Amino acid sequence: MHYGEIKNRDIANGIGVRVTLFVSGCKNCCKNCFQPQTWDFEYGTPFTKETEDYIIELLNKDYINGLTLLGGEPFEPSNQAALLPFLLRVKEVYPHKNIWAFTGFTLETLRQKGSHPNCEATEEILNLIDILVDGRFIEELKDISLKFRGSSNQRIIDMKKTLKTNNIVLWDKI
Repeated sequence: MHYGEIKNRDIANGIGVRVTLFVSGCKNCCKNCFQPQTWDFEYGTPFTKETEDYIIELLNKDYINGLTLLGGEPFEPSNQAALLPFLLRVKEVYPHKNIWAFTGFTLETLRQKGSHPNCEATEEILNLIDILVDGRFIEELKDISLKFRGSSNQRIIDMKKTLKTNNIVLWDKI
């Protein structure tokens, strides 16, 4: 996996101050995507053990609320393979920090057996995530007044409550 950027103090992609990882690679290719350069799976820098160590160190500050995954597309299967061991490590070292993930896929598609993004890592990653912002960016539904979303079709899903009830539960903090 490659990544395009790591932000060490991000306040735009989740609640509080966050560390944000922009992974590379996306087959969704949404019209007017804000980061089309990240569609390329080779864009940026290889994600290595040193990268993981760097992010783990960035998370080691009291004022950092958690980690956010963006893209590109974190749920491309090749990205999931690299992200799963990393997310397990994040939760082991910082069980009190939350994880947000943004995806162009819907939760239903992520969980559907045989769909492009569904692979052996998907369910475990979904279990590690606290908040999932799902759905493609749709230019015609763009709404700059929305928090943490670019278009009105996108949902902010409370994954802990969703997995517990087996029904999609939207995050109620907006």
